[in-house]
Amino acid sequence: MQQHSPAPSTSPRQKIRWRIIWLGLALIPFNNYWVFASLRWDQGFPTTMSLFFNAIFALVILIALNTILHRFAPRAALTQGELLTLYAMLSIASAICGHDLFEVIITNIATVGWLATEENEWSTLFHRYLPDWLALTDKNRLTVYFTGESSLYLRPHLEMWWKPVLAWSGFIIVLLFTTFCINVMLRRQWIEIERLSYPIIELPYQMTTTRFFRSKPLWVGIILAGGIDVVNGLHFLLPNFPGLGGEFYDLRPLFTTKPWNAIGWTPIVFFPFVIGMAYFIPLDLSFTFWFFYIFWKFEMIFGSIAGLQRIPGFPFIFDQSFGVCVGVLCMTLWSARDHLRDVLRQAWHGSRRTKPNEPMSYRSAVLGLICGFLFLAGFWWVAGMSFWVAVLVFAIHLTTVTVITRVRAELGPPIHDLRAMGPDVLLPKMFGMRRLGGQNLTLFSLIFCFNRAYRGNTMPHQLEGLKLAERSRSSSRRIAVAMLLAMVLSPFAAFWGALHLGYESGAIEVWSGSVFNRTQNWLTNPMPVNIPSLIAMVFGFLFAFGLTLVRLRFFWWPLYPIGYAISGTWAVNFFWFSVFISYFIKLAILRFGGVRTFRRVAPFFLGLILGEFWVGSVWGLLGIFLEKPMYRFIW
Repeated sequence: MQQHSPAPSTSPRQKIRWRIIWLGLALIPFNNYWVFASLRWDQGFPTTMSLFFNAIFALVILIALNTILHRFAPRAALTQGELLTLYAMLSIASAICGHDLFEVIITNIATVGWLATEENEWSTLFHRYLPDWLALTDKNRLTVYFTGESSLYLRPHLEMWWKPVLAWSGFIIVLLFTTFCINVMLRRQWIEIERLSYPIIELPYQMTTTRFFRSKPLWVGIILAGGIDVVNGLHFLLPNFPGLGGEFYDLRPLFTTKPWNAIGWTPIVFFPFVIGMAYFIPLDLSFTFWFFYIFWKFEMIFGSIAGLQRIPGFPFIFDQSFGVCVGVLCMTLWSARDHLRDVLRQAWHGSRRTKPNEPMSYRSAVLGLICGFLFLAGFWWVAGMSFWVAVLVFAIHLTTVTVITRVRAELGPPIHDLRAMGPDVLLPKMFGMRRLGGQNLTLFSLIFCFNRAYRGNTMPHQLEGLKLAERSRSSSRRIAVAMLLAMVLSPFAAFWGALHLGYESGAIEVWSGSVFNRTQNWLTNPMPVNIPSLIAMVFGFLFAFGLTLVRLRFFWWPLYPIGYAISGTWAVNFFWFSVFISYFIKLAILRFGGVRTFRRVAPFFLGLILGEFWVGSVWGLLGIFLEKPMYRFIW
């Protein structure tokens, strides 16, 4: 990874008024209710992709209202930086309330008691390992929460929940503050020195420019993508009405003989918004994305030929991917060594002065990272986890989310779930289950709550908020304050929305059965160290270094190690073909039309994203309002 010269700094020009931040905080409870109600009524999942469609929908509404303000009350109108601040706050809030964080927490901490039976023996196996301030195990008290027809605002219900709400909210706030400190330390390196492209923020940034909605190609894209979802939505309601695709076509039935049948599930599906997002990914990186997906399939075919599929877990996709993540992090830190040395020097010498574009001083960031990490490890030590295990848990977690932040800044993939790569999965493979013991293994079922997958992780949105501040020439400090306040409010707003819905309509029970069945299996049938998995991790680490060395030696080499890390995960099955299509469209445009044509048609691809997100959001809100499933443009 070569370093680039720093970009010339410019002083911030746009002010972000405090009343805009208060407006963002007022919107968070409504936003979080939408996100959780989407799960409750099975109405799309906004936080399962890189760009949250609920935040984009809210930004469209805000821009429309701001246009009216510009006409009738220009002094009250919002600046570009203020609109982007609201977008960043809603993205942060959505990530916290989303599919891979709070929605897993709220289901796990209650269903561990609700789903316990005499047959599964959870109460005797591991309930004693769960502190009452993190999980609820009294089935009788949980009955009304899961059956509904009641109200949260009764004293017995509030008394049952106040400890878990405070404990989990405090933990989430410190975890997110710790990742924010890492972002502060890396911000200048990635934004000003390396000048990474941040493809995911292209749509929200362009939406807030003055001439965006005047583009004809944009409206062609909006009408095309939105029209497809309107037709498919009507087809969902009226099956006799013709639809326009929207179905998954699996290639697996075409390959029925060995070794080709080893490819497994290989869906072909067309998502206009993914084609739009992939258009803004650098060409060699989008090639890396779909190429390595196919590469993984050939690994499976090779395993069938060589008889390696008999080894449980082969080809160890998640273990290899974690090794690649560690390798990518090491190379990223090495490329940033001069900048990080400067960060540590300023922190050590006690400089409290903050540079104009920095959201906080480096000393505060370094101290925040150290204190935050110690608090997180201590939190789970108090819960009963061995301290050395807790340290490894957060070392692995912070490694993974930092790499995801880098991946989004450089590659901008439409999704990055990295499923089954959390410390709750990796540590039993590394150390064996007997050495970890029942207490640690049981608490891993709660660690699962923020490591199930990383599609909606908050850390990338924090850094992208700082990038939006830099690009719109707004105050990084003020947008940092806005995001930090959103991080404090959002967990409490998420608990309110989930508990209000639960006591009113009945709580949901997703995920918990599988994770606690896993715990039951671990305690009754503990497995030793998984040597093949460790070998796969080392191989992934070395493979990442090898790809990087080849790129340094041959400038034309198109493959990036970060593509190998994310292309083997489950969710890529849905998106690889759309990225594949977008790659060849972009390649043809650049080859036959040049950069000028690429820029001229870019609004069309932004329109594909916006049209699908807008119409998809309307269908989703309609489903929530009617309390019944409606058409979903994804999943």
